[in-house]
This record gives sequence, C-alpha cells and structure tokens, in this order.
Amino acid sequence: MTQSTLSNLKKQVAPYEKSNTKASVKQLLNTIGPLLLLWYAAYLSLSVSYWITLPITFIASGFVIRTFIIFHDCCHQSFFKSRRANEIIGTITGILTLFPYQQWKNSHSIHHATSSNLEKRGTGDMWVLTVDEYAASSLLRRIAYRLYRNPFIMFGLGPIFLFLFTNRFNTKGAKRKERISTYLTNVSIIGLYAFMCSAIGWQAFVMIQAPLVFVAGLLGIWLFYVQHQFEDSYFENEDEWSYVKAAVDGSSYYKLPKLLQWITGNIGFHHVHHLSPKVPNYNLEKAHNATPPLQKATTITISTSLQSLRFRLWDEQNKTFVGYKNKKQVLPNQDKQDSLGNNLKVRKSVI
Repeated sequence: MTQSTLSNLKKQVAPYEKSNTKASVKQLLNTIGPLLLLWYAAYLSLSVSYWITLPITFIASGFVIRTFIIFHDCCHQSFFKSRRANEIIGTITGILTLFPYQQWKNSHSIHHATSSNLEKRGTGDMWVLTVDEYAASSLLRRIAYRLYRNPFIMFGLGPIFLFLFTNRFNTKGAKRKERISTYLTNVSIIGLYAFMCSAIGWQAFVMIQAPLVFVAGLLGIWLFYVQHQFEDSYFENEDEWSYVKAAVDGSSYYKLPKLLQWITGNIGFHHVHHLSPKVPNYNLEKAHNATPPLQKATTITISTSLQSLRFRLWDEQNKTFVGYKNKKQVLPNQDKQDSLGNNLKVRKSVI
C-alpha cells in the first residue's frame, strides 16, 4: 500500500463517522431488551433445571458483549452526536458490563494513540515482549510473562482479575472526574446486585450472573487479543511508527458468521475502527465495503484465529509473531555472544 493511499484512507472513511440517533436508539433496544429478557428466562429456568439455565446465560453473555460495544462507542463519542448522551449511556452500559466509563475511556484512548508502538506499550493493551527483550529478561520476568500469556490464565483468570480488580480501582494519578466515575460505577453495581439478591435470593443471582459475566469477559478478552495478535502484525519504534499503518496493518479484519458479527457489534472490522474511532459500530462494515484498500487488511476467521494462541513474542528482525520454540533461533546466538564476551573478559583478566 503506497504512502499516498495510506494518507487518503481517513478521508475516504470520514463520511461514515456520523452517528445516526435512530440507529443508535434501535441498537439500544435490540441489545438491552433481549439481555433483560434472557436474564429473566434464565431465572425462570432455575425451577426446571440448571442445565437449561446455563445455555441461556451463555446466549445472554453475547448480548453483554453487544452492550459493551455500545459502551465502547460512547467512550469514543461516536454512538450519539451529544457528548452528554454518550456519557450517560456510556455510564449506564458500563455499570451493566462492569466497566467504569471515564477510566476505560482514558486508557482506551491511549491504546488507540499508541497501538503497535514498541516504545509506548503498557496502557490499554496486551503485554507483548520482543524476542530480544525476552532474551534479556530475568528468569522471574520470563516466568511472569509466560504465565500472563498462558491461555488458561489469560482467558480463565483474566476476566475475574479484570472485573474484580482492574475495573474497581482508580489508576495512580487519576483525575477527579475519573475517580468519581469509578466510585459511581462501583456503588451502582453494589446497589444493583444487592437489589437483585434481595429480590430473587443471592444463590439464584450468583448462579445466573457468575457464568454470564465470566463467559462475556472471556469472549471480550479473546476479541481484543486476537485482533492485534496475528502472525504478520505491525510493530515499530517511535521514529518509524505510523498511525495509519498501525490501524490497517496492526489490526485485523475478523471475518465472523453474520450472527456472531451482529452479536459482537461489527468489532471484527477492527482495522476500520482503529483507522477512525469516530465511526459508530453500525457503520464499520459500510466503511469497509466502500474502501477497497481496507479490504486488503489481514483477514482472519474463527479457525485461523486459533493460531494466535501459539504467538508469544514479536520478532523485530522478521516482523512477525513467533512462539517460544522459535526464540531458540535467537537465544542460542545470544547465549553464544554472552559466553564469548565472558571468555574474553576472563582472558583479559588473566593477561
């Protein structure tokens, strides 16, 4: 893709950045409505069999994902034209999905501004080490990294840690508005959960809400993970980093079946979203189809996306993700260099 093409991409996508109030309200109704109905159906099914309840909660978790996409758009000020409306709906959907509006809005903005920039990692993104960084890391850091990237921990403990800890506390240096937003979200969640427990009993509430939230969290982390962790992704140092290339080459097009695409709010068109966060989710596919260069973005499917579980380290030299086994091609050389250096030091000291 030429530089002129890259520079014109944002202009081509600009017409799709306008939100549509009617479309936004419609999406609210066909998302929150089914979520509440499914929750109630799950409660009624408890009197029949928990094996009926669980599948209902799994389906409901899909609508939690869809609710999160509305929250996500509000954080980008793209769901409604009104900033106030985005803040109100964003706060409410944040309570439903257990995300503090201002905190996540701020960290996610940093993610968009620094995505694929090797010198600005650490906020709103997945922990990624390069092959050389891993080679130079201490044993303790390597163990921590391996644990973090382990699928059972990332997708098993990850949702629990995210909902109970990361989203519940303010970051160091958070401004007053962000702190208040987090407190408001936490108090609202406690109030809502206390009301539900008193209304139907805490056991029934936990039996429904726990699997629903866990599955939604697992799927949410997976979606975020897979759309930046693919073999020929894009990472560069600050002096060579490009926002447009990071969007188009560093974010994938996750081609999902139509039903899953609808449930996930078109977030599979992640390359379009990163190019222009102002495009509301219901316009992402339109922008993709109307912009031929965007159709050349890396396309992954459910089956091919599973390969990303093998990608652990970013190889700066070959511009690709590799697994831990591939690192051996580099680490032995590193070890030889270290050994050679140590031998030279010993010889010098002897001389």
